[in-house]
Amino acid sequence: MFKMGEKAEEGSRTWVKLTGRFGKKLRQQDPKTEEADSDRSDSPEEAGRRLSVREEELLSRVQPDQEGEDLLCRDLELLKLQILTTVRRSFAGDPDADLASAVAVLRQQETLDRHREGGGCRWRPLKCLGAHNALLADVAEFRLAEAARDADRDGAGGLSTPLKRQVCGAGKRVKEDLLRCARTLQPCYDPDLDVLNIYAGLCHQSFAARLSDAVQAGPDVDECAYLLFWVNTFYPREILKHEELRGKLKSDCLGALLPREQVRQLEERVAKNKEERLCSWLHKVLQREEENWSGGKMPEVIDDFFFCPLAVDVIQVIDGSLADSDYFSGGDRTDSRWIAAHLENFLLSYKKSLEKLSQGNDEHATTWMKAHLACQEQLRDYVGRRAEDQPGSQESGRCEAILDELRDFVSVAFTRPIHEHLKVYYRQLWTPGWCDGSLPVMDSLLEVLFHVLDQQLTHLKASCKQSLTRTFRRELEVEYARRMTKSRLKGEQDWAAAARRMLDDARKMDDFFRVAGCDESRCFGQMPVNVEAPHLGSIRKDMLAFARKFLDFRCKLSDPASSTIVGGAEEVLTPTDRKLTLFFGPKARQWLRSRLSGNY
Repeated sequence: MFKMGEKAEEGSRTWVKLTGRFGKKLRQQDPKTEEADSDRSDSPEEAGRRLSVREEELLSRVQPDQEGEDLLCRDLELLKLQILTTVRRSFAGDPDADLASAVAVLRQQETLDRHREGGGCRWRPLKCLGAHNALLADVAEFRLAEAARDADRDGAGGLSTPLKRQVCGAGKRVKEDLLRCARTLQPCYDPDLDVLNIYAGLCHQSFAARLSDAVQAGPDVDECAYLLFWVNTFYPREILKHEELRGKLKSDCLGALLPREQVRQLEERVAKNKEERLCSWLHKVLQREEENWSGGKMPEVIDDFFFCPLAVDVIQVIDGSLADSDYFSGGDRTDSRWIAAHLENFLLSYKKSLEKLSQGNDEHATTWMKAHLACQEQLRDYVGRRAEDQPGSQESGRCEAILDELRDFVSVAFTRPIHEHLKVYYRQLWTPGWCDGSLPVMDSLLEVLFHVLDQQLTHLKASCKQSLTRTFRRELEVEYARRMTKSRLKGEQDWAAAARRMLDDARKMDDFFRVAGCDESRCFGQMPVNVEAPHLGSIRKDMLAFARKFLDFRCKLSDPASSTIVGGAEEVLTPTDRKLTLFFGPKARQWLRSRLSGNY
């Protein structure tokens, strides 16, 4: 036990501790203190009532009682210390059964302070509430300092640096204290005192000061990331929004843990480091792939198709960077834009590498291009999902555009040789021999196409093979339409026979590509051709409708210059025709013109 005058240091304040022997010494000094000693042996609430009675008696006397007032002043201070000691023990983790009683006396003394205001009582105001709040501030500061010190000493959580251990220890102490306050201490207080939010504000202030000092101490990049994790993620989510504090804690009133300038300082250091690491990782992924190409290695074979892990590696790198961003930023995805920008730069480099690879024009290059068809499909699906999660993202849109260009480039690399095999049959389309059936052009063309596809589209992923087949079908139909525009058939009978032959060819192509796995709808055979009364204008219009139906370009048209599609046919374009041509983009339109002119 402590004797009178002994003190216990805790935090920045000094607390006088009472002992049982203190009352015994008072009795030896003055027998008039027996009543006061009984006050100290009671609970705080009972002692407060007794002192209130003594105070009323002293104030009701005509002649002042100097000795009685001195004793009352001393006993009121001792009662105040008793209240604060009870509160301190309770908030320091040692629940005191007298806390509710001490809080009741605190409110009682506050009421008496207001009633005696200006009454000339030298023992008023006692200011118990102010001392109580100051005590809580010192308790919060002491407990956080103690937790930080203990965590650093004990190596809390296996964290690598003293700063991390101290922040972790102090932060977890805040969580423990707020939960204990909500569970056991708040019920002892009147609702209007709201001790939970008072103590939360004090803990928040102390913890914020520690974090600010840590930032000013110049943490390394890893420590900066850890501080951001506490500021943006763990503290607001796991502490302030804890389910037991929900509806009780006014977290919006606490403010930010760190000033915006310090948070920005941390974010810039972490983002710079993350960007450098992301660029390095993506560069190594592409570099390793290029080394495989140039080193003569062959791609892996999985489920009977060529495969390369580039897409898997890239997706893992990007997802890892996004997960880190969520971890440090609290999920606001502010870093997702620069991550998407780096992905865009990577895709541009990837596209250049594939263009260089395709120049090899040999079996080795073709094998790797087959592997990268599956790779591009994975990347396109991934970027598409991200675009759905972030609608309106310009970076995602540019990534999708690059992948579309890459898909078209690789598709042409596969379809161009096939067209070379079929050129001889293209020249026979829309000739008199084709029209009267003496040349079985479509039968011969599809027979050769079957063997070419069977030989050249091997070891492809099923979905990639289907996509290539679908692309080739569209190109074949464009070529068919181009030959139609160059036809020199004359007379109604010739055009009627050509229309019937065209519909017969359509049925054959539909059957062929259906067996090949092309699941597009049968639109070609539905082109409205009036074989009974054909004329040049209507045929040309039908040809344009045919071309518009089967071409699948994704870019938009900035100017509806539809007359450039087929020269000399502008007079047959209706407003509806012009709207349909909006599916053609500038590059697509230029490509179509070259197709129609035979320069491919």
